[in-house]
Amino acid sequence: MPPFTDNGPLSFLRHGLIVAAFNVVIAIGLSLRNGEADIQMVYSQAIGLSIWLFVDFGRFAFKRDPRSNWPMGWRRWVLLLVAIPVGYVIGAMIGDAYCGCSKWDQLSHSPRLFMAYLFMAVAFSTGISYFFYSVGHRQTLEQLVATAQRDAAENQLKLLSSQLEPHMLFNTLANLRVLIGMDPQRAQLMLDHLVSFMRSTLSASRNMLHPLADEFARINDYLALMKIRMGERLQTEAAFPTELGELAVPTLLLQPLVENAIKHGLEPHVDGGHLRVGARREGNDLVLSVRDTGAGLSTVANDGTHFGVNQVRERLATLYGPSATLVLSTPDDGEGGTLATVRIPLNRTV
Repeated sequence: MPPFTDNGPLSFLRHGLIVAAFNVVIAIGLSLRNGEADIQMVYSQAIGLSIWLFVDFGRFAFKRDPRSNWPMGWRRWVLLLVAIPVGYVIGAMIGDAYCGCSKWDQLSHSPRLFMAYLFMAVAFSTGISYFFYSVGHRQTLEQLVATAQRDAAENQLKLLSSQLEPHMLFNTLANLRVLIGMDPQRAQLMLDHLVSFMRSTLSASRNMLHPLADEFARINDYLALMKIRMGERLQTEAAFPTELGELAVPTLLLQPLVENAIKHGLEPHVDGGHLRVGARREGNDLVLSVRDTGAGLSTVANDGTHFGVNQVRERLATLYGPSATLVLSTPDDGEGGTLATVRIPLNRTV
């Protein structure tokens, strides 16, 4: 990772602290053998940090691999061959200034010890550079994988949404076709509502998320269409606490559940029934419910391809993973019918 990109100065500081920590270990080892702990510490820090700075900043003089932000191929070795000796010389000069001696005198008095120190500096610098290169490369690959997974999830959500829109439209048009033959005036009113509903829905359905208030607005539009067809047989209530209105929910999430409640629960009843759509907060979750007093869960479970229920579950799994659920149950209030409960985490707003 480069010092002033990605995580910026914090990344640069973290790398410097890692190098400094290694320098401390080296200095302690040298002082145990040769004494002069303060001098060993100054030389170790001065040489180690100087080499690291020349290597880290020297990367930007070369064309870099975008996956690791390090020079590509042979350029990486050229950087090390230049930066390590330059950093060593600069660091040795700083150490010499502190102790009032000369590192180069050691070359004439004890060439073997001087070469040992030089080899140690080269080995340490190469190792720490490879460590930072490997970490940066791994983190870049992890970011690429996360981006690919996010793009795949968004594409899946778009596919699921595109399947939902024609499904809802075809059902509505089928209802309109029946109504044209039975009551042309009501069919005309239904067509007017359909045009209004589609105009407001098409723009909203191009987004993955929208405010809960918009979701309930679309549901109320749809229920207005259904009330034209079913008349007094359909009694509806769709309401939510105003303080939850800006919470983000998947677009058209409740649409398939409302359709199922009407088609499989209420329409088969001669007297129709009640449909209630609600929202509430429970701890860190947003709970959405679609409750009908229709035919009951056994009818829904045995009907067709379960497109609506499966579509909602797939969208929840793609967007939230296991933290979101859809549960179908039979209410225990004695009114019969089916209760669909959606639970999603309260971690997004629009």
